[in-house]
Amino acid sequence: MVFNILTLFPNLLSCFFKESIIGRAIEKSLININLIDIRDYSKDKHKKVDDYPFGGGQGMVIGPDAVFNAVGSLENPGYVVYTTPRGNLLNQEKVKDLSEYTVLTILCGHYEGIDQRVIDNIVDEEISIGDYVITGGELAAAILVDAVSRQIDGVLGNKQSRKEESFDNSGLLEYDQYTRPADYKGHKVPDILLSGNHREIEKWRLKNRLKNTILKRIDLVLRLIDEDKFSDEYKKLLEEIRKELEDERY
Repeated sequence: MVFNILTLFPNLLSCFFKESIIGRAIEKSLININLIDIRDYSKDKHKKVDDYPFGGGQGMVIGPDAVFNAVGSLENPGYVVYTTPRGNLLNQEKVKDLSEYTVLTILCGHYEGIDQRVIDNIVDEEISIGDYVITGGELAAAILVDAVSRQIDGVLGNKQSRKEESFDNSGLLEYDQYTRPADYKGHKVPDILLSGNHREIEKWRLKNRLKNTILKRIDLVLRLIDEDKFSDEYKKLLEEIRKELEDERY
């Protein structure tokens, strides 16, 4: 998969993409990332790309010319995304949808935004990573690339890892994880995880996922219920969890 990232600050991203899973995926040619400096496509002798907004207001706006030129230089821009707080909220379902494209071009917002004519004529979708404001779209682009890349076969060493993560097809958060030592200063790993009984371990993990989701993201549980995806198994485990929580309370 190819990611074209149009940005005013490519150095903010270059270090991130050299490390960890993304860095290894690039080395294996599973993904290809092109960092494109929008300033390189400015016709201004000082490589200026922004200007004051028409109608007045605070800050500066990225103009259309350099962006149109940068996107026009791409042989295949594929699906074009603009990172902005007013976009569609990024979730796992959206991540999976975006992973179906062979080429994804990400336009990083900055300053007070970008000329609307760019959005109207070039951008296929505006995407937000959350209901908050950050300095620029580069961090959002890094998150987008990281999340989408994990959906590509071979990027993760273990396919099962992807299936067991939070927000997978079950709609539940991930279960608690433990490693050695089994007893750390009196804080012990749950006995079931040391039992070797894989069937019971899987049951514990599912129950733990459901409990974590109830306690931390009840909205996800309510959504499963609304979408009629709350299975009989979930209902049985929910009743067990309810009783356990009541016992803990008293």
